[in-house]
Amino acid sequence: MGFDHLIQNFDPLGWIVFVTLVLMSLMSWFYIVANFLRNTMIRARMERVISTFWDTPSTQDAVRFMEEQPKAEPFSKIALDCASAAAHHQRSEGSRLVDALSRSEFIDRALRQAVSRESMRLETGLTVLATVGSSAPFVGLLGTVWGIYHALIKIAASGNASMEAVAGPVGEALIMTAFGLFVAIPAVLAYNFYVRSNRLTYARFDEFAHDLHDFFATGSRIESGAVASVQTARK
Repeated sequence: MGFDHLIQNFDPLGWIVFVTLVLMSLMSWFYIVANFLRNTMIRARMERVISTFWDTPSTQDAVRFMEEQPKAEPFSKIALDCASAAAHHQRSEGSRLVDALSRSEFIDRALRQAVSRESMRLETGLTVLATVGSSAPFVGLLGTVWGIYHALIKIAASGNASMEAVAGPVGEALIMTAFGLFVAIPAVLAYNFYVRSNRLTYARFDEFAHDLHDFFATGSRIESGAVASVQTARK
């Protein structure tokens, strides 16, 4: 008795459960690795991208630096969308666009869309991880219940109900529950980790977007220290 013997005695439903768990495991590990590589790249480049943008004297040079960043780098894409919106609004002076939306409103709209788009990209695969983590144990349990059912039928047909005859098939069927947990636990842990990691990145998105809005709407960046001083003065 064992996993090999269990596979050899699978019926169609047993194979469906087993293949489903294998596919769930492959999908979850694919997104675990993909999200790890993507988040590592974003965290490694984040501070350098942001600081280089603000430290570059020329806005055009800063925009060119952002254009050189990889496609998967989100902060550069947010900055490029903001710069593009500001340039488009400036070119549209005297048009109905400028009459309908001020420069600040137009830039704010572009920034909201950019932040939402990049945030959605960060969430790629999280739905799969959540689904696998919540459903894999029940899929494995289904395989166990079905395996125990068939084991009991065989035991009843043989007429041998001794402990030796029952323990082997029933214990063999419980392997599917263990397999379901083996699939689910990494998915749940990874989901919780990436949700927390993404929340920190979202905060940096918002901070960078607010600074970009101030810079392209007013021509100067409001430093965090200045904001704190204004808030203190108001109190």
